[in-house]
Amino acid sequence: MTPNLLVYHQYADRFLRGLVPDFPGVDIVAATSHEQALAHAGAAEVIVALDSRFDDRLVGAAKNLKWIQVLSTGTDVIDGLTRLDRRRVLITTMRGIHGPQMCEMAIMHMLALTRSLPKMLRNQREHRWERWPQPLLWRKTAVILGVGAIAEDMARCFKTFGMTVFGISRAERKLEHFDRIYLRADMNQAASLADYFVVLAPHSEENDRVVDANVLGAMKPGAYLVNVSRGGVVDEDALVDALRRGAIGGAGLDVFSDEPLPEDHPLWSMDNVVITPRVGGMSNVYVEQCLPLLSANLRAFLAGDTASMVNRVGPAS
Repeated sequence: MTPNLLVYHQYADRFLRGLVPDFPGVDIVAATSHEQALAHAGAAEVIVALDSRFDDRLVGAAKNLKWIQVLSTGTDVIDGLTRLDRRRVLITTMRGIHGPQMCEMAIMHMLALTRSLPKMLRNQREHRWERWPQPLLWRKTAVILGVGAIAEDMARCFKTFGMTVFGISRAERKLEHFDRIYLRADMNQAASLADYFVVLAPHSEENDRVVDANVLGAMKPGAYLVNVSRGGVVDEDALVDALRRGAIGGAGLDVFSDEPLPEDHPLWSMDNVVITPRVGGMSNVYVEQCLPLLSANLRAFLAGDTASMVNRVGPAS
């Protein structure tokens, strides 16, 4: 079995350099633009790309498609495609590789908010020497909505700062590094305990704006919301209202309902908000992070052992 494999990514050449030596029998081609991907899609049995790169045009052109390896954790875009035959096409994800960068992004937001980093940077630009007692993460409580692989890494990191860590999940369970797991039905109770409410849940119909005015209203006035998952999980109108009223201390936001965040959005001008442009899942070694899992799945696929492929989310039958 020697399939045609299309890698569609801005660093596709780096993927090729990592794959070609170990898979000499596979016809591997690179595309860095949508038009290049469309040109090669017709022959592709395998497409390797970020979830956001897929659309009905690309999938419709891939008449021989058997497997999609998503270079991200979520499949939000793919789930919405109308031309993808989920009975025929296997989908796997990169779930589990994003722990290091997501942990660092969450901690960066937490420290920036807690220690008033934006104010420090303004003072630096204005040559103003101003000191104040520095709040700590130590002995604070972090509540993580969405207890998956990244949350487990994050809980471990938070514990090194001396924090109490609670999770919110659909099922009761005990996990290392978590002091307690709350059920979704008890989200408001968990939110009331949070100094930092960290959103890691994927966006879905069930999770759409699940962090709403009720959840925000349950939080302490000095607590911070940190969203590093998907913008649609948080009711942004309710968040803006809570921030304006001082109902919560602030927010660190890497994701938004509309991306890029519109220039006239009120979140841009709020002093108690730290904004980053959806970079939480990125790293300068992302290709190297992806290659081991991609290679293992490709070996299994070539051997016809699709049952052992990691992070399967399809086909449906």
